Parts: sequence; structure tokens; C-alpha cells
Amino acid sequence: MTTAPEKASPTETSPAAFPAAFLWGAATAAYQIEGAVDVDGRAPSIWDTFSRTPGRIAGGDTGDRATEHYHRYRQDVRLMAELGLGAYRFSVSWSRVQPTGRGPALERGLDFYRRLVDELLEHGIEPAATLYHWDLPQELEDAGGWPTRDTAHRFADYAALVADALGDRVGIWTTLNEPWCSAFLGYGSGVHAPGRTDWAAALRAAHHLNLGHGLAVGVLRESLPRNARIAVSLNLHEVRPLTESAADREAARRIDAVGNRVFTGPMLDGGYPDDLLADTKHLVDWPALVHDGDLAEIARPIDLLGVNYYTPTVVSALPDGQAPDAAAASEAGHGDGAQTPFAGCADVLFHRAPGPRTAMGWPIDPTGLSDMLLRIHREHPGLPLMVTENGAAFEDLLTPQGAVHDPQRIDYLHGHLDAIRRAIAAGADVRGYFLWSLMDNFEWAYGYGKRFGLYYVDFATQARTAKDSAHWYAEVIRRGVLPDPLG
Repeated sequence: MTTAPEKASPTETSPAAFPAAFLWGAATAAYQIEGAVDVDGRAPSIWDTFSRTPGRIAGGDTGDRATEHYHRYRQDVRLMAELGLGAYRFSVSWSRVQPTGRGPALERGLDFYRRLVDELLEHGIEPAATLYHWDLPQELEDAGGWPTRDTAHRFADYAALVADALGDRVGIWTTLNEPWCSAFLGYGSGVHAPGRTDWAAALRAAHHLNLGHGLAVGVLRESLPRNARIAVSLNLHEVRPLTESAADREAARRIDAVGNRVFTGPMLDGGYPDDLLADTKHLVDWPALVHDGDLAEIARPIDLLGVNYYTPTVVSALPDGQAPDAAAASEAGHGDGAQTPFAGCADVLFHRAPGPRTAMGWPIDPTGLSDMLLRIHREHPGLPLMVTENGAAFEDLLTPQGAVHDPQRIDYLHGHLDAIRRAIAAGADVRGYFLWSLMDNFEWAYGYGKRFGLYYVDFATQARTAKDSAHWYAEVIRRGVLPDPLG
């Protein structure tokens, strides 16, 4: 057995070093990589239905095959081991474990995740399970989906099944990934599954996602060992006004309410903020929606808060005389002149900051990550944090020599890891980093046209090729220190 090199200790003379216990990882999601959508009893999820609907996905792509991780997981775990990952964040397909969203677990579905977890542990990689990454069983959507209260209770039942199967081997559990996307992109703007466009339904979905999270935390506490860590991953928006005018600052407040505090309020502070309730009371009857006991359930303590960050959100008020046009909403809710997909904020405009952008068109600004981490640290001191998603898509090309040179991604990662290091130095308790993503995959509404991976995937042959960024990240993990971004 070889001895792992010692990690550098953060000292005055090594300012780019991370704490020795910092957890280095990578992340994926079930529908984006697994494929095998009709194997071993798995039933359709809302993303199967959505991706097979003409016009929904770029290029008419689906996740039917994805990267065949269901059959190639051993190969993929070897890639993780080559990187030196300390942890791997994966999601469990609800419709693989509980095809209709009700009733007993399908053991064949659970067996896949048992095999995956065993393989990870055999290679010294800590499994970090996410229970829900957007793939609701289609039968539950047919019964009303997340806008329906019963879905929260079905989610808690499902959480108990997975915890019973994997709780003895998985130490990090995330209830929901980016519930903002599930609620507002799935039921409001309609650019994600299930593709509904009803802002009242989106707000109801947000509450029931919050409730499902709280109920799941309760059953996980009952089922898991005492040392298990329970989390939720939120794509918190670093909202910045375009100018310091009162109107633009008011626009930023409103987006912060419906983009961030709609989740952090009940989860971390025990209630929905008054300004959010006032802003959206024309869309939903909050007193009728929130039942007695809901807020106590939602506010069950968590051990970690996962923070997903890609780009800041810059907003302004709608100019005088310009009519709101919700149909102009973009998926991510930002773009020069695009109207908002945030509920109750049709008169807010989003703007892309100047400077370099990723292949998604997202401005690159690492200061948004450090600012958000420090904001959470100020508002919720003592709450441990993990960056559970961060990464970038670029126009990656496989050379005839079999290499993928991606200096832009290396520069992006260097800047954002440095932002995390600076936040730690300023007092934020950030325990780890999960890079998005381990490999190129099915990128939701963009199909296979956007590549976020450390490993380049030839989707015709399923061959995996390490990009330059994979070698760079492996060296960062090995040393625990940031090298020169292009070194």
C-alpha cells in the first residue's frame, strides 16, 4: 500500500492552502448519467416524460442512455479514485427505488445503489447521497406533483426506504437539490420538467418541497446513525442591483425573497419572511397553504448547508413605461433585457455582467461565491457549509491526439476555489467542495450540447477522456494547495 502525500497546512507562508480536513469531491445526478431508464423495474420520472416531449430539449435529446453509468459505475469509480476524490455526491433515482412513488421499495433498484456505495467505499471514497435531484416519479406528478401536499409525505416515505438500505454505509445525506429549480423552473417558467406554467402552483410547490425536506430530516434522524450528517443543497442567488438606485435595490430585495429566503426563511429561521408573503399574496393564500406544525417540521436542524453557485444575479427595476412580459423569461433567470421567471416579479429585469462567460452564457465572477458564503456565515453563525455544486461548461474538443485542453475551466475552478479559501480565511466554516461535474452528461434542457465534466464523454462510444482540468484538480486534491491557474 502506498502512503498518500501529506497535505500542506494552511500557514502564513502558504496562503493558497486549504484546511487538512477539507473534503474534496465531485457531483453528478441520476437522470443525467445513469441511463437504463427501463431496466430492473424503473418507471418513468417527470424528466423521462419531459425529455420525450417534442421541442422541450435541445436536439431532441433524452436521458435514455445518458453516460450509461448504471452499467459502467465501476469504471467511473476508478476514474474518481484516479482523481483522488475524498467524496462523491450522487443522487438516487426515486422512480428506480419506488417506481410509482408509493409502496415498498423495489429491491433491484436499491441494489444498484448498494453496489455503487460498496464500490466507492472499497476505493476509499465517501458516498454522499442526494435523495432528490428533480426526477419525481411520473405517477406522483399525475396525482398533482409538488403543488400537492401529499407529495411531501410520499417523499418522506421514500427517504425512509433509502435510509434503511444505505444508512449503515452513507454518512452524508442531502434531502433536496436546488428546490428553487424544482418549483420555479418546473412549475412556473416551465423550462424544466414537468413543464407547467402556473406561478401559484410554483409557490405551492416551494412550500411542499420545504415540507418534504423537513419531514425527510425527521425520518432520517430516526433511521440513521448518530454520526450521519444531514443537509439540503440550495442554489442561493447572489443578487446584486444593477445600480444603487432605490428602485434597483428594491428589485434585488424582491428577487432575494423569492429566490433565497423562500427556502432559507422556513428552513433556517423558522418562518417565511414577511416581505415574501406580502409580495406574493396575490398568487397564493399563505395562511391556507401553511398548516399548523408545518414550520416546525421544516425548521428541523440540519448538520450542513449545501451551497450551489455558478454566477451572480444582477437585476434592475423595469424602466418606466415598459410592460412586463413573463413570456420573455429565460431558464436561469438572467440575460440582457430578459424578464424574470421568479414568481411575482414580472417587472424585474436581469442583466449579464460584462466580462468572460461560460458556454452557458453565464458571467464568470468568483466574488459572488465568497460573498454568499460570508453572508450565510454572518446570518447563520455556526452552521457548517459545503459547496455542493460549482463548475462551468465550455466548448471542449477532443484533439486527434486524444487530449482535451480546457484552460478556461482550470481558470474558472482556480478562481472559485480561491474564493472559497478566502471565505474560510474570513471565518466561514466551509467543510468541502463538490465540483460539477465528474463527467460530461445530459444537461437537462440543453441535452448533450453543454459539457461541464472533468472527463470528456464521447456519447456515441461512451469513452471517457480526462481533460486537462481533471489532471489539475487531481493535483489540487493531492496537495491541498492551489497552484498557478495555468501551471
